[in-house]
Amino acid sequence: MSTSTPDERLRRWRLVLGGAAAEGTGRTLSGTDAAMDAALAALYDSADGGGERRGGLGGSAPSVARWLGDIRDYFPRSVVRVMQRDAIDRLGLAALLLEPETLEAVEPDVHLVGTLLSLNEALGETTRETARAVVRKVVADLEARLASRTRAAVTGALDRSARISRPRHRDIDWDRTLRANLRHYLPEHRTVVPERLIGHGRASRAVRKEVVLCVDQSASMAASVVYASVFGAVLASLRAVATRLVVFDTSVVDLTDVLDDPVDVLFGTRLGGGTDINRALAYCQSRITRPADTVVVLVSDLYEGGIRDEMLRRVAAMRASGVEFVALLALSDDGAPAHDREHAAALAALGVPAFACTPDLFPEIMAAALERRPLPLPDPV
Repeated sequence: MSTSTPDERLRRWRLVLGGAAAEGTGRTLSGTDAAMDAALAALYDSADGGGERRGGLGGSAPSVARWLGDIRDYFPRSVVRVMQRDAIDRLGLAALLLEPETLEAVEPDVHLVGTLLSLNEALGETTRETARAVVRKVVADLEARLASRTRAAVTGALDRSARISRPRHRDIDWDRTLRANLRHYLPEHRTVVPERLIGHGRASRAVRKEVVLCVDQSASMAASVVYASVFGAVLASLRAVATRLVVFDTSVVDLTDVLDDPVDVLFGTRLGGGTDINRALAYCQSRITRPADTVVVLVSDLYEGGIRDEMLRRVAAMRASGVEFVALLALSDDGAPAHDREHAAALAALGVPAFACTPDLFPEIMAAALERRPLPLPDPV
């Protein structure tokens, strides 16, 4: 802004203020600026800040589809996603997402997927196919962003747990071996003489670790459900990890059998409803066969509708049996979530810190849990 001209600053203020009679800029917009202003006005303008809207998108799929196309022309993708979310919240756009024409015009993102999943039972056959295509695009983007880092972090953790001190030649970890022997560098020969070899144990076909993802599917956890399904599919693709995905509200659904396709996982969820964490943990506990080799990841805002004391006793029992237990208040990029602070403090007293986790941090969290070393905790929520 410091290098812009006074006219450019006035233009920007006019777009920000919206052109109401008392906005004071006296600036008239034309061309693309006028079209941008109209798109903003349709979503954000109202007569008195809380009364009847002057703008609006109308009640038809074609008008909404045109508006969605306009904002994609005028604004960057990050802004488009914010405007779409605001349209869903302010103007009831969710109902019009049931129309394929509208759905084809939106910019896909995690929050849109959450909205579609909440509308799952209301989708007609044609719209459902369009919705699956939208969800599959978002899932593919997330997998491209997160899968390689997750596989690298988890397989690295498993390899480190199997490291041996007298490896065969093909099992030598040359990077760590060289670092451990740098003091034996011979300048005249420009080489390192490795007196101590470090290596990995041979990869085993047997499952070495078990991971249970226990995910709250209440409406506030929609983004977490999306990310958990992607991570669940990635973990399930690793031969050395047995992965189970359990989603819950007041009932419990085991989606492990469809983990090879995150889209099937997502359309198997039912966002909304109450929360019974204790019942979900009871189910997970009943499926654990090797506690010392098991990591349970609970993803929930901890607003328990079931038996609170029994939930805490169950967590304590799992930890006492050797289970590594991780509690995530959210698995998303949305920042600090609303959560039950009393339950979070009770878990912390059991040695289970509860914290929000971004998708980018999750691979490191899983690696640390598998190695049973301190978790790389973010700043306190």
